Amino acid sequence: MNVETRAYARAGLIGNPSDGYYGKTIAFLMRNFRATVTMEESDRLQVVPSEDDHVKFDSIDELAADVDRHGYYGGIRLVKATIKKFHEYCRIRSLALDDRNFSIAYHTNIPRAVGMAGSSAIVCASMRALMQFFGVEIPKEMLPTLVLRVETEELEIPAGFQDRVVQVYGGMVYMDFSKELMNHEGHGRYEEMDPSLLRNVYVAYDPTHAECTEVRHSRLKTRFEEGDPDVLAAMKDFARYTDEAKACLEGGDLRGLGRLIDANYDRRRSVCLLNPRHEKMVETARACGASAKFAGSGGAIVGTYEHDAMFAALSESLESMGIEVIKPEIGGTS
Repeated sequence: MNVETRAYARAGLIGNPSDGYYGKTIAFLMRNFRATVTMEESDRLQVVPSEDDHVKFDSIDELAADVDRHGYYGGIRLVKATIKKFHEYCRIRSLALDDRNFSIAYHTNIPRAVGMAGSSAIVCASMRALMQFFGVEIPKEMLPTLVLRVETEELEIPAGFQDRVVQVYGGMVYMDFSKELMNHEGHGRYEEMDPSLLRNVYVAYDPTHAECTEVRHSRLKTRFEEGDPDVLAAMKDFARYTDEAKACLEGGDLRGLGRLIDANYDRRRSVCLLNPRHEKMVETARACGASAKFAGSGGAIVGTYEHDAMFAALSESLESMGIEVIKPEIGGTS
């Protein structure tokens, strides 16, 4: 039996980083980038390294540069942790798995550590592959929680629900992670939105100055748990921006959406220490008249533009800095 699954990159349009703090967000998938996982029966269980799991280098300088950019871990740990969590899920629920072994491999072209949910895409695609291979069904509303636990519990990576929810549901999704919902239901309220509502959107990313999510999220989480009044107030603001942005999307108010995107970034900057290189990306896009905010927690931004001339201007300005600019192909599930 051969299985192939995929999960796509995502951009957080509004509300992030409140998804990990009982907030609300809207995010969309980009078919431009994806993680693909393949499984086939084999004599022994094997997790196959990908081209990104570097173990050979031309020099010590190259190794040091690779660690600075990507950290010490590739995608293999994500696949192994997914297999373990899947096995645990089935064992707890007395779901018998047959004794077939398998070979599992992944490939991804999602830019690494730039805030496009590349890690969760590998986990999500791996979980889908395991479900198909063993014929196990996991309720759709619970699957993002399981995918999140692979990273937060198995690998102790700070993360929120947003990435996993949109990668499970697909397209563009409005998400409400209110504390009452999360504590009572074990998951948030997820509303799929028509991707055609989102027009004139761009995504830009810095392939040379990536930054792992742990760098920026660890201190924010500590401040939230300590009850920092400014952080608590910011999370409420992010949730409010999300509700207002949803109304703008449904009402066709592109300028209103752009103002909220800018407000989201400004509020994030008020409570988070940001990378100056990434701040410069936002400032450059805004100088061209476009809106801009961080798409996640790395070197990617997302925003809106009013017309093709504005998109051309921001593309030229950002590309002169070595930044890649795309018009995202919104949509996709597995």
